[in-house]
Amino acid sequence: MAERRRKFWGWGYEDQGPNPQQQKHIAERMAKRFDLGALTIKPRPQESELNLRPPRVMPPDSLAPLCSTTTWDRAGHSYGRGFRDLVRIFRRHFPNPMDVVAYPRTEQDVVRILDWCDSAKIAASPYGGGSSVVGGLEAPQGGGYRGAVSIDLSHLSKVIEVDKMSRAARIQAGVLGPALEDQLRPHGYTLRHFPQSFEFSSLGGWIATRSGGHFATLYTHIDDFVESLRVVTPTGVVESRRLPGSGAGPSPDRMFIGSEGILGIITEAWMRLQDRPTFRAGASVPFSDFFNAARAVRAISQAGIYPSNCRLLDPGEALNAGAADGADSVLVLAFESADHNLDPWIARALECCADHGGRIPKEPVKTRSDKDATHEGAAGAWRNAFLNAPYLMDTVAAMGMVSDTFETSITWDRFESFHTNVMQRARDAIGEVCGKGSVTCRFTHAYPDGPAPYYTVLAPGKPQSQLEQWDEIKAAVSDLLIQLGATITHHHAVGRDHRRWYDRQRPDGFARALRAAKRALDPKGILNPGVLIDPE
Repeated sequence: MAERRRKFWGWGYEDQGPNPQQQKHIAERMAKRFDLGALTIKPRPQESELNLRPPRVMPPDSLAPLCSTTTWDRAGHSYGRGFRDLVRIFRRHFPNPMDVVAYPRTEQDVVRILDWCDSAKIAASPYGGGSSVVGGLEAPQGGGYRGAVSIDLSHLSKVIEVDKMSRAARIQAGVLGPALEDQLRPHGYTLRHFPQSFEFSSLGGWIATRSGGHFATLYTHIDDFVESLRVVTPTGVVESRRLPGSGAGPSPDRMFIGSEGILGIITEAWMRLQDRPTFRAGASVPFSDFFNAARAVRAISQAGIYPSNCRLLDPGEALNAGAADGADSVLVLAFESADHNLDPWIARALECCADHGGRIPKEPVKTRSDKDATHEGAAGAWRNAFLNAPYLMDTVAAMGMVSDTFETSITWDRFESFHTNVMQRARDAIGEVCGKGSVTCRFTHAYPDGPAPYYTVLAPGKPQSQLEQWDEIKAAVSDLLIQLGATITHHHAVGRDHRRWYDRQRPDGFARALRAAKRALDPKGILNPGVLIDPE
């Protein structure tokens, strides 16, 4: 049987995503929504259409069996899957492709490949699942590098050891989300970290980008699950001690969590696990006023009841997901446990909603033990829309639309004025750049001290100007995020797309410390140049 191949032009495998008839239907709906003429969907690129420059470097004979220079592999590893990536892919625009794709099978292979790159002044980009939406994977422009190698960790994909007493596991960093859960399931465990990119993102990628996952409260980021790390750097292997907690100086793990591949390549991690949940309770609560719904989220997040899902959808988000008719905001709530009945928790959350004008279900919400307990009604509609969204992005780009997201966080005392200003700035930018369009908001995570709002922009693009339009809108909103004291990214990472705003957000003293760490671990600056800091 032929091997199932990942798309180089979009999300998922070649046999996944909308078929031509479905794409036509999406285009018709989009044209109707924005009062446009018929939208033409650009055909997806074929491998034979790509004219990649010849590789500038070739691996030594000892590494050649681990490496590929095929057009398919090089094209698939040259971009992530953000809007900017997809537009360039559909334009068949690959001016600076990866020269070589390396597939190490062991940690020692990683050491050997990195030694080759270091000795030959070749840029090295760690690659997990290729799901970056912020330009985190690209070959550097300039810098005196002889070439660029993508180091794909997909063969380092095993759960090596499970410690049942401590409820933790030693796991190779290249494992993708579904394979990781499949290996933990026979032990009765789960990592319970489900980012939207779950299908095609890796454990190492989650750690390197400080991924945000399934839990909307409490365990929101991958940081919460890391017990220790093993990292290959150009100057040697760094391995932290396995501990439930420590006060011995700055955490070595924290230096690599969120480092985005500039300090080393994560090869293994001991991760804290959880028992698989068996009790679930969920409800969807409509609100006529978005800010009242936000106040309910604040009350829930400060009550210490920690719902696993606490996603607030504004009317536009709720309509797009099929969770409401566009008149109401909707709060999607879910609780889960492997240990206890959840009736008191869901009851208290619904009380908080009622206190702020939410229309709670007429029938009491009870704990259920079936897995579909939180997958029905508006909650189920939102969940399906959330999981299907990545499969639609290449179609949106191919029909000439402009799409982007701005995910951030802000404290509760500033949220309402912040949200009003961001929505207005985004609408103004869309009007100036595209003439018409929409901006919607949802909460991805909620903390006792503030929410993580996620804004989505969708607007008609102009032929051959999608990237310029995207950049203008992104700059207008991102400038405001920094001006108002929010973060440039809550869970999508910095990459190259957010770099200019990260430079403004990051304290100068920390920037100097990060550069010093880069010099110590990667003195020749070969690891993912241009991300977070400029190599010296």
